[in-house]
Amino acid sequence: MTMQSRLLISVYAPALEGDDGRALAAVHEMERALPGLRLEWEVSKEGRLIALPQRDAWLAEAAQRGEFPLLCNGDESNPVTITGLRRPASLLPGGQPQLQVHAKLPLDIAAASRVLEGIAKGAHAFWGHASPKGFGAEVAQQMRNTTHGPALSPRGLPMLTPPDEIRSPEIPHHLGWLNYWSAAAARNIGFPDAARDAELVSRARRTETGGWVVRLTDTPLDFNKPGHLTALLRAYERFPEIGGRSGR
Repeated sequence: MTMQSRLLISVYAPALEGDDGRALAAVHEMERALPGLRLEWEVSKEGRLIALPQRDAWLAEAAQRGEFPLLCNGDESNPVTITGLRRPASLLPGGQPQLQVHAKLPLDIAAASRVLEGIAKGAHAFWGHASPKGFGAEVAQQMRNTTHGPALSPRGLPMLTPPDEIRSPEIPHHLGWLNYWSAAAARNIGFPDAARDAELVSRARRTETGGWVVRLTDTPLDFNKPGHLTALLRAYERFPEIGGRSGR
């Protein structure tokens, strides 16, 4: 599988409660956002592709067990995947367990916003983001490990509070290239503000569910571009609640 020019999507949602329909909805919404996509294969422990002729029933049965197994499009040269992870309450904001849905696909700037919104809608996500490959390593350098650690990351970005110390699941842990904020998340961080957010609103659109998809830069975030770093830093300064930094 080629891993060049990949887009990584993550959304953070309430934990599955049996087969509540959200795992299947997230898959259907992703397929709807990318016409022609069919996520009808699983990957065996040995790495073999296994067709799923009864995909929907198979996924519903897995969801009943609290699982969201990895699905893919069956194309090893152009892979698209989606899966969900159960995350324990002890590691998360407000002491609440979560479903975290992660998708990987070839980077398509035109489709990225639709895919992020679709997965977030299907999962009933609190928040989420879509960012290029390598983004996670940059965020890891922003994570505050000790109270007396540095104030800034090596890139000059603010340090972030570990997720389990953030007061609410409806507060994003960090910013990405494309940011999905549910209506509740937007309220928590104070977006939009008519006096301060004109530029961000010009890069944003409202979703069907009352949330927002906000694009920080025209092209995918590149930490080696000074203009992109400036845009990211400006957004962190605007929203001190993100990453649990407010009041620190």
